[in-house]
Amino acid sequence: MRRPGLGPARGHGRMSKFHALDLGLVVRGHGRHYIVEDGDGRRLVCHPRGKKSDCVVGDQVRFAPAGSDEGVIEAVEPRRNLLFRQDEWKTKSFAANLDQLLVLVAVEPVFSESQLSRALIAAEQAGIATTIALNKTDLPGAAAARERLAPYRAMGLPVMELALKADPLASRAQLAPWLEGKTSFVLGPSGTGKSTLINLLVPDAQAQVGDISQALNSGRHTTTTTQWYWVDAARQTALIDSPGFQEFGLKQIEPAELPLLMPDLRAHADHCRFYNCTHQHEPGCGVREAVAAGQISASRYRIYGEILEQLTAKRW
Repeated sequence: MRRPGLGPARGHGRMSKFHALDLGLVVRGHGRHYIVEDGDGRRLVCHPRGKKSDCVVGDQVRFAPAGSDEGVIEAVEPRRNLLFRQDEWKTKSFAANLDQLLVLVAVEPVFSESQLSRALIAAEQAGIATTIALNKTDLPGAAAARERLAPYRAMGLPVMELALKADPLASRAQLAPWLEGKTSFVLGPSGTGKSTLINLLVPDAQAQVGDISQALNSGRHTTTTTQWYWVDAARQTALIDSPGFQEFGLKQIEPAELPLLMPDLRAHADHCRFYNCTHQHEPGCGVREAVAAGQISASRYRIYGEILEQLTAKRW
């Protein structure tokens, strides 16, 4: 079984230049400080050479050791994928080289369908398989939450139900086979149960964070940055946690690309009379006909319109 993050290096053009350097995995980052794990599981504090710093958790990097517990990053290996969000001011990269994404929502607090849709669109663009997990299904509002997720089940997205605190054993049994042998990223707003999930699946999670904090001689970043965890001692199964977020910008997407990244709209977009249909006002629009027929939910179509308006506005 392959080891996530440290598979065979790609990019033969750079191998000739960096073949003598060690290959490492970025497991955490703080500004220009990165924690890089080498092939033996040893973690070092590394700094990129030069002023540019574009590493993210999950990157494979070529680095030169500099002392017993430090190093210099010389190159980032080519990525399979990159999950990120972008607003008017900046781009926020979450992680790279992911096998799958788990979008965690909860019965309480009530989740934002707009934020959920935006995360799914970003993952679709990056080519990352996604599963939605509904947590706190032991609470009274579970039926309403399930109803709100019905359109996502209908478009073929896997939706699992969890009660991480009320029934941890059943939740673990459901998640473990889904995670096995893969690099999985957990994304979701604060309060959904991400910390509970991490502590349930990674018994030594605090120890892994503590080791990194000790390496940085600081513990003040423990809850504000993306963190890589090994789920198993063999380091074959990885779980990546991220801070909660309030906004999820999609400024990297072209307006015409948007409906193609929404599976329910995409299924009807080729039924439109006009090839450049915006699915807003044109006659003979297959998407609007599907909305009227109940084949696309009104909430999903509304979210599409809101995002399209934002993407169109930035071009003016």
